[in-house]
Amino acid sequence: MTVHTLHAPSTQDAVQQVKVHLAAALRLAVLDEFEEGIDNHFTACVPGRTDQYFVLPFGLHWSEAKASDMMIFNEAGQTLEGRGLVELSCQTIHAPLHRITGAKVVLHTHQPWATALNMLQDNRLVPATQTAAFFHGRIAYDDTYTGLASAIEEGERLAKIMGDKTVLFMKNHGVVTVGDTVAQAYRRLYKLEKACQTQVLAMSTGKELNILSDEVIQRVLTPSGADRHPRGDRERLYFEAMMRILDRTNPGYSD
Repeated sequence: MTVHTLHAPSTQDAVQQVKVHLAAALRLAVLDEFEEGIDNHFTACVPGRTDQYFVLPFGLHWSEAKASDMMIFNEAGQTLEGRGLVELSCQTIHAPLHRITGAKVVLHTHQPWATALNMLQDNRLVPATQTAAFFHGRIAYDDTYTGLASAIEEGERLAKIMGDKTVLFMKNHGVVTVGDTVAQAYRRLYKLEKACQTQVLAMSTGKELNILSDEVIQRVLTPSGADRHPRGDRERLYFEAMMRILDRTNPGYSD
């Protein structure tokens, strides 16, 4: 059995690690039922660059993503390395989000429970569970769906709305999470879907939700000095575990 350990890679390994993790995240999105086949996009900055991004070439199914498939594109939509073309909405949404917010990783999906919440007139994620409380104050909301993204200006609009938040809710559309690493951004995406799922299920009962108090929310958000596993470690351990699951169920992403 392969034992994955995420660590700070050497310079020569950094590029390969990002490619492997991005391919793994795409396959995990299929496992978690976040994907829409070949649509939506996961991107990551090329290590050492802020203006070049890895992406899976459009036309490949997420379940078949491999590290060697990853191409590099820029904001002009040019393929700088690898084979294939970047899909237009990926270029126009992701490149400005990277450039303006400074995010190293940008994940965008139409995952079902988060998108279901975003179909509602009142689409706010409320702190009614411990998981949802972790997102309190960290979500930006785009309340104006403008149609398919076909110009850089749309990505710039979304980036300005997102600001320094880690999650973007896109009404009538989907969600975005960002992070410094693939592991961090993907764990946010996963936990977000769980929080949205439980809220939509609770709302379906027609009963009033019990919202956590501000005092309790702050206790959730404040790290405990006694915690043996800081949040950065939790992200790493989670992603290592999920890669081990992929090694058993859908190997080959690191090729």
